[in-house]
Formats: sequence, C-alpha cells, structure tokens
Amino acid sequence: MALLQKRHRVALLALVAGWLSVWTDSPLKAAARPNVLVILADDLGYGDLACYGAADMQTPHIDALMQAGMRFDHFYANCPVCSPTRAALLTGRYQELVGVPGVIRTHADNNWGYLSPDSILLPKILKPAGYHSAIVGKWHLGLESSNTPIERGFDHFHGFLGDMMDDYYHHRRHDRNYMRLQEQTIDPKGHATDLFSQWAVDYIHSRKGASEPFFLYLAYNAPHTPVQPPDDWLAKVKSRESDIDADRAKLVALIEHMDHGIGQVLAALKESGAADDTLVVFTSDNGGYLKVGASNGNLRGSKQEMYEGGLRVPMCAVWPGQIKPQTRSNHIALTMDLFATIAEVAGVTVEHEIDGRSILPVLRGERVPQFDRDIFWTRREGGLRYGGKTIDAVRSGNWKLLQNSPFEPRELYNLKDDPLETNNLFHKRPKIAQQLDAKLRRQIQRGGAVPWQRPPNVGSAVRTAD
Repeated sequence: MALLQKRHRVALLALVAGWLSVWTDSPLKAAARPNVLVILADDLGYGDLACYGAADMQTPHIDALMQAGMRFDHFYANCPVCSPTRAALLTGRYQELVGVPGVIRTHADNNWGYLSPDSILLPKILKPAGYHSAIVGKWHLGLESSNTPIERGFDHFHGFLGDMMDDYYHHRRHDRNYMRLQEQTIDPKGHATDLFSQWAVDYIHSRKGASEPFFLYLAYNAPHTPVQPPDDWLAKVKSRESDIDADRAKLVALIEHMDHGIGQVLAALKESGAADDTLVVFTSDNGGYLKVGASNGNLRGSKQEMYEGGLRVPMCAVWPGQIKPQTRSNHIALTMDLFATIAEVAGVTVEHEIDGRSILPVLRGERVPQFDRDIFWTRREGGLRYGGKTIDAVRSGNWKLLQNSPFEPRELYNLKDDPLETNNLFHKRPKIAQQLDAKLRRQIQRGGAVPWQRPPNVGSAVRTAD
C-alpha cells in the first residue's frame, strides 16, 4: 500500500509539473478570444476527489488541473439535481426563470421542467463572436424538438439527450435510445464515459487549424447512478483499497475512470496546440448522492437536498497567462456565473437580462466584494416526498434560510459560525428569519411567473408512469 501511494504521489507530481510547464511558460498577457472547455461531472461530491480530501481516491488528472489554475472552495451548484443546474449554466439565469425548476424526464406525469423557448443559451451569444459551439455528453434539457442542442444553438452535438442512463453500456432510458450525433439517432458500443471522452478528443482535434475559437461543453453522466464502472477499474480499486465498502469501491472506480477520460481530453488540448489558448472550467452539477457511497466531505446533506452537501461542489478554472496557477479562492459563486464569465472572456456584451455575474475579476486575482448579492436555490419535484411542491433556500451574507422538505419547518443557519449546519437558529433569530423569508418570497414570485410545463401546442406528452 505504501509503495502504491508513493507511486501515485510521484505520478501526480509529474502531471502537475507537465501542466504547469504548459500553462506558465509566459507571464500574464493581454487576453485574446480563447477556446472555452467546460467539463461538468454528474453528482460528483465535494469530498470525492483526492485534492478535496478523498483518501481512497486517485484522481491525478483533475488534481493536476486544480493545481494549474484557481480552485474554488465555496462554489455552488444552482440546484441539488441535474436539469436545473444545466439550465442555469447555459442561460446565466436562475433555473426557474427559464422554466426548469426540476428534472426534465421522459414521462409527462413525472416531468418538472420545460426549457423556455425565449431563453438565450451560450452558443447563441458566442456565435457573433465567431465561436463554434459543441456539446459532448449529457444534454438533459429536452428530449424532442424544439429543445434539442442543435435547435438551441449548438453547432455540434454528440451525446445523450436524456437524464440518467439505465446502463452505461447499452445507453437506454426506459428502453428508449437517446444517443445522437447531431439530430441522427446512433447506437455506439462501449462505456458511456469512454465514448464521451473520445468524442471530446475527436472534436478538439477536428478544430486544429480552424480560424474560429471553440466552446466545448463536455457533460459527463458519471458518476451518476447506476454506479457501473468497467470491471478492470473496479478490480484495481479493490486491490488497492483492501477495506473499502463494496458500494464505495464502485463509486471510486467510476470517478477514477472519468478522471482518466478527462486526462485524455486535456492531453488532446496539448497535442492539438490549443492548451495555451483555452479556458478550462471543471465542476459538478450538484453534490454527491450519499445513498450510493458518495462523500461530500464533512458537509451536511446529499444530492437532492438544500444543505451544503447537496449544493457545494468542486470547481476550478485554468487559463494560461490569465489565471495564476496554484491559487485558491473563498469567493462565493454559482453555476450560472459561468455564463457571464465565458461571455466576458469571449469579449461578448450580454444585452439581455441574466442573473449570473462574471467571476473573471476573481480569476485574475482582483479584490471583489464577497457579499454583494443574495443567492437563491429552488427545486420542484414529485413523488410522496415532494408532492409537486418546491424546496428552497436563500443565502444572504453568512445567513442561510432553507426548507429541505415542503412538509417540514424552515431552518436558519449562520454559515460562518456553523458551516456544518448543526444549530438551527430559526426560532432564536426571528428577525433574521423574517428578513430572509421576505427575500425568498420575492424570488419565488419571480419564478412563479414562468411556465415550467410543455406548452399545449408543442409536441405530445407520453403518459406512462416511471
């Protein structure tokens, strides 16, 4: 075991040195229009990377990426589940304001979102700046016209329209094939993580020599359930971690397998000569799912919940000559801020209303006020646990008010004094609770004005129970 750990440390140091040699050869320089690569993991917990404290995990490529730029320790997903966060990323808006307060699913009677037809996605604003936009991997913002990636502005789509896959090798959901190349149904062979990694590599190489920069959104479905790593990766983890729990072993193997694929994608950037001119962002769509062996470090809660463990996620950004390597930030930011950040990096002026704010000044090491806005989270869901109602939270300064179930009382925490959310102050600090409740009500009213179901004249619903 000690020998294996030593070898891992040596390998990691070599990777970090390699990245730093690529991304620190020149001092900070005047910004041009860089390529942009956003890598989004699916259900990756705050404690499920080696660099975030996972002692049983080996994620050398993501760890090296974190070292090559700025790591965020207080980055939040817009929602504790998939579709809403993805909607926020691509629109720069709170998800309920673009019609996606909950998960978009195959069957109408268990569907809780419909991407608003008038919402403006990143590819549309990047197009006038000359960007070629691609999505590889999981879309999860619509299953049929007109909410498919190509129809919503992407130039290239190679991936999966739906939410989770029932099997990483067969690529079906409810026996339906949602794999697409552009708008063509395809049936590729292989593990989904391997396919998405290779398709991203292929795309990067295809852009070599192109006069226009690219925006590549690489959205993995790992490590979302079903937790299904390749057998050889699972065997490797079990051999190395002799006392590991069976569920935990599968999740570790699935994450390490994804890390390997990310390493291939980053290597393709270097091989194609694009690494020096690419902003790379890595994060997750929500916290880890504790029921399948995930870790959110010492944070309270899980995926699906409004506690910190469901919302706070790993994140880093790397941009040679612009973002200083080996830096960390405690700045509070959300997924939707990436929209405004990418727009500013691309030199694009956003002329319509968005809720996200550019964090480019933070990435460049400038002083930025920490508490210059209130931030909100919402999720709508069905089933007996939610009944079609919402769960919500608001953070104002160090104070956080949340309702983790529509059938349970609200809770109030001071995150500075109580980052693990153990001391509910709702009845002890009633004035603070009332102030935050008023802020949250106003946000709920904003979202209530936006339809989140499919308009009656668009497509036909499939009334089949999940």
